[in-house]
Amino acid sequence: MLEPVHQYPRPQHPFFLTTEQDECSATLLMRAWTSAWCCRTQAVGTCMAIGQVESKPTKSDGCHPAFDLSSSCVLIRSHGGGGMGPAVAERRTLVLVNLAAIMERADEALLPAVYHEVGAALHASPTGLGSLTLFRSIVQSACYPLAAYLATRHDRTHVIALGAFLWAAATFLVALSNTFLQVAISRALNGVGLALVTPAIQSLVADSTDDSTRGTAFGWLQLTGNFGSIIGGFFSLLLASTTFMGIAGWRVAFHVVGMISVVVGVLIRLFAVDPHFSDDARSTNELVPRKSAWEEVKFMLDEAKAVMRIPSFQIIVAQGVTGSFPWSALSFAPMWLELIGFSHKGTGILMSMFIVASSLGGLLGGKMGDFLAKRFPDTGRIILSQISSGSAIPLAALLMLVLPDDPSMGLAHGIVLFIMGLSISWNAPATNNPIFAEIVPEKSRTSIYALDRSFESVLSSFAPPVVGILAEHVYGYKPVSYGPNESSSVETDRENAASLAKALYTAIAFPMSLCCFIYSFLYCTYPRDRERARMDSLIASELQQIEMDNVGEVLPESSGIQVSEMALNGKQRSEIDIVYGDDDFEIDDNDERTLLSHKVEISN
Repeated sequence: MLEPVHQYPRPQHPFFLTTEQDECSATLLMRAWTSAWCCRTQAVGTCMAIGQVESKPTKSDGCHPAFDLSSSCVLIRSHGGGGMGPAVAERRTLVLVNLAAIMERADEALLPAVYHEVGAALHASPTGLGSLTLFRSIVQSACYPLAAYLATRHDRTHVIALGAFLWAAATFLVALSNTFLQVAISRALNGVGLALVTPAIQSLVADSTDDSTRGTAFGWLQLTGNFGSIIGGFFSLLLASTTFMGIAGWRVAFHVVGMISVVVGVLIRLFAVDPHFSDDARSTNELVPRKSAWEEVKFMLDEAKAVMRIPSFQIIVAQGVTGSFPWSALSFAPMWLELIGFSHKGTGILMSMFIVASSLGGLLGGKMGDFLAKRFPDTGRIILSQISSGSAIPLAALLMLVLPDDPSMGLAHGIVLFIMGLSISWNAPATNNPIFAEIVPEKSRTSIYALDRSFESVLSSFAPPVVGILAEHVYGYKPVSYGPNESSSVETDRENAASLAKALYTAIAFPMSLCCFIYSFLYCTYPRDRERARMDSLIASELQQIEMDNVGEVLPESSGIQVSEMALNGKQRSEIDIVYGDDDFEIDDNDERTLLSHKVEISN
């Protein structure tokens, strides 16, 4: 038998439910109570709706709180009254996070843009230059598990700031290096900082969006990141042939990017906010008992195993390895253009056109992915990625095998590079990153992005050395011995350009073909994994709620809500005391109603 123990005009009095009564009936009673109260107070914007309590604010229509009902107590948390503070902090954080992405990509683009000059200064062959990127990627991949742990258990904005400081220090060391070994060690250390940043940035963006806008958000992230590639690549190319106070221009470029990275890290540390570590989230997280260090590590390992067992994750990582290979191989594109005969400025303009097109393509792909996901939820994103990866094969052939190796054909090279960049850059923002956010619960998003980057980057980092080996040992590239009185002839450069172009096309066409084919398996696994993740999220939310209920603590007074458990006639019961502040309004004498005029009979 269930009956209300109070009759009251508005929810400023306690409401009691005995825990021995049926939970479903209690939920129906609470839903009826809130519905009636909402209808009577809708004019003043204090209506309430049943929802789900979370460790961070959820999107609402301005006045609706979120709460959940369990067998021992009910938690109610209103989102109203937050004002513009959280929204302003979120926008500021997203701006700073995108700024960090800009500098991260700028730092990555520095060395490939000046391969020619670094090779001359360090007497390194294309294979050796490619191994510099390999060293950095191996260390970066090895540090992704650490990045996932830090980003999950600590303030992600602080993790991003730490990563910026670390990669800035390594960038300074590259600028000061005089031997190939010193540069290799510095680039390897650079990978530590870059590894900390990427998963934290991606999970912050995923947490700030929903399924219908996530592709666009990742498109903007790719656009801003590629803008950083333009800055790093074009800036270093412009300085490559110059000297400042006896210092080589490429070294100056590394110093400048390192200093800007430090400034960005300071700004993020001071002004960015992680929603998981906001004041509201901290107060809610305090209700959950803390785990020991061993329990944290064990939980992280179990979470990683669970993520790696997801079929859709395995498929996307497999295509990502093949799909990232061509992008890593394209680090030799500036060197190829210079060997054709383009000047540093011309090479910088052409590569900037390609990066601008890739940026716009990422945004376009993200928007198209969101659109197709609404129309075709199970197949739209996958079809788009197959079109994108498949288009790379003919466009790369046109650019590297059909167009003549003549610097007077700069316009034709620019047009093809622009079209190619616009069409082959859809996979990550339109498909991979949004699907990752959908096939795991929210708490596992940082882990899935970190694991993805770990697998993809370590394998795709072999692309530059492979291109170098193909160019030298398969297609006849002739390494040039750089000395004080030696220079390569135009004819040798043209021959080397043709060899490098064939090696580049091989490293683009075959991996992209595999990438397009592997995407096909997602048609079978993605819908099933997405629905399973939704169910897992609901179950995890209920388990977290039960854990919080068992703590039996009282929410902070600042929330205006108190939850406590008392005994009534020997029975356990829960009390919810809701305080709405000083705002009041007049109620006539007839406003008080009996919630239920009769008893609700419960039968098994």
